[in-house]
Amino acid sequence: MGPQGAGKGTQAARLAEVFGIPAISTGDIFRANIKGGTELGRLAQEYSSKGELVPDEVTDSMVRDRLGEDDVKGGFLLDGYPRNAHQVEALDEILGELDWELDGVIELTAEREELLQRISKRAEVEGREDDTPEAIARRLDIYEAETAPLTAAYAERGLLVQVDGIGEISEVTDRIVTSLEQQFG
Repeated sequence: MGPQGAGKGTQAARLAEVFGIPAISTGDIFRANIKGGTELGRLAQEYSSKGELVPDEVTDSMVRDRLGEDDVKGGFLLDGYPRNAHQVEALDEILGELDWELDGVIELTAEREELLQRISKRAEVEGREDDTPEAIARRLDIYEAETAPLTAAYAERGLLVQVDGIGEISEVTDRIVTSLEQQFG
């Protein structure tokens, strides 16, 4: 977990390599379902094309389907899910159906100003139209309002590991691995 620009996607890919498990991002799940022409993909495309958020129920169903695939049986990392309290409940339900438990939750932290700088640089390089200063600030506000409170719930369960997401990519990866080992053995 972490706000946009904290390095979640980068670190998920690196941790997947370190631990030999798949990193599963909701963005990848959406794209695969849309490309595959699934009913869920069609629904996601319908909402996305109108600039609307994909409803939780659609996202939850896609995650449920993805976690039913063989490559996740040895473990997995989720990137971009859950994003709100409903999705936390849905993930708990999905894991319960599979007779699995959540091992831990990693939160990458960073100061807002650093995030704004990172995202602005990325926008220049990638030329993303949705990375205007206003849009970036709005997404960070949404994260603070909807997703950040989830970390408290995971902390209460003893599952949360907070790691500073600022620094060289390899340094952040090392901090995450060390923090996981210290907290969970």
